[in-house]
Amino acid sequence: MKINAFADVSLRALLVLAAVPDGGLLTTQSIADAVGTPYNHVSKAMARLRALGMIDVERGRNGGSRLSNAGRTATVGQVLRQLDTRLDPADCIGSGGTCPLITECRLRAGLARAREAFYRELDGIEIASLPTARQMAPVFEAIGLRPGL
Repeated sequence: MKINAFADVSLRALLVLAAVPDGGLLTTQSIADAVGTPYNHVSKAMARLRALGMIDVERGRNGGSRLSNAGRTATVGQVLRQLDTRLDPADCIGSGGTCPLITECRLRAGLARAREAFYRELDGIEIASLPTARQMAPVFEAIGLRPGL
């Protein structure tokens, strides 16, 4: 299975926020720099994560985002299910019309079961468990933060 680019950016942002100790705040620009992704993409991901309750945002000069309690305890599978915008795993119903083989198709149902099995496997991984100090130290240094923030 492959996740879409939006889900990838969202998971990277959550990983970076999970590494910030004691509820520290990071700006969207800092997160974009940390994950090597354009600000606009990260900004859209942050807006969606906020709407899902995964992050808390403080506005203002010293504002930023932090992982919420729900975001900390969420699993990768839960997050991906919420970010997956594809209703049809095989594009059986697309902009070009409906596949002529859709009637009695067993492939479509099998692909849907496989996608759910993929998510179920990731249900055992909590967001807060993902980052390691060794992994995040050079990332935080690259964006001008002390590893311990």
